[in-house]
Amino acid sequence: MARTPNNNAKEGGRGRGRDRDNNKRGPEAREESELLDKLVGINRVAKVVKGGRRFSFAALVVVGDGKGRVGFGNGKAREVPEAIRKATESAKRNMIRVPLREGRTLHHDIRGHFGAGKVLLRAAPAGTGIIAGGPMRAVFETMGVQDVVAKSQGTQNPYNMIKATFEALKNSKSPRAIASKRGMKVGEIVSRRDSGLAAVAAAKE
Repeated sequence: MARTPNNNAKEGGRGRGRDRDNNKRGPEAREESELLDKLVGINRVAKVVKGGRRFSFAALVVVGDGKGRVGFGNGKAREVPEAIRKATESAKRNMIRVPLREGRTLHHDIRGHFGAGKVLLRAAPAGTGIIAGGPMRAVFETMGVQDVVAKSQGTQNPYNMIKATFEALKNSKSPRAIASKRGMKVGEIVSRRDSGLAAVAAAKE
């Protein structure tokens, strides 16, 4: 006697599989929807080929979650929307996490260098705001920094400025990380930092 296929079971199996996939993609989809992205710059580039020049567009995009994670990427395509999409996907794949002090500023002053780009990033007291140029401002706004003073001391090329800024952010350390590395308590690291800042402020006065 031939056994009839159980279509409901198959459909149920496929449905459960889709539910599992949706549950797996759910948090990732929500995380991507919460990301902030800013277009830093877009250039028209030309490639010389036989018969003339072939034009395309190169986009530079910065992506962050506003909570300390940030990334940048570039993309090239024949159309502007496609170049921006490629740059955004590249930025999402290359995100880094930067420790923030009180969720608003950096823990300490840091320098970054890439090619001809040199940047200086300084922690700032509450109410200072973001004092930085265009490319660096995009990085801090998407990262969630509220108070920072940044200065570009080299080239004004946005690609080198962004890469130098990220080289500096990679060297940012939290007091907890320094304390664990030196075998000290977090309070000792914080007290030394605060006393140093107070001495600098007194010297300026």
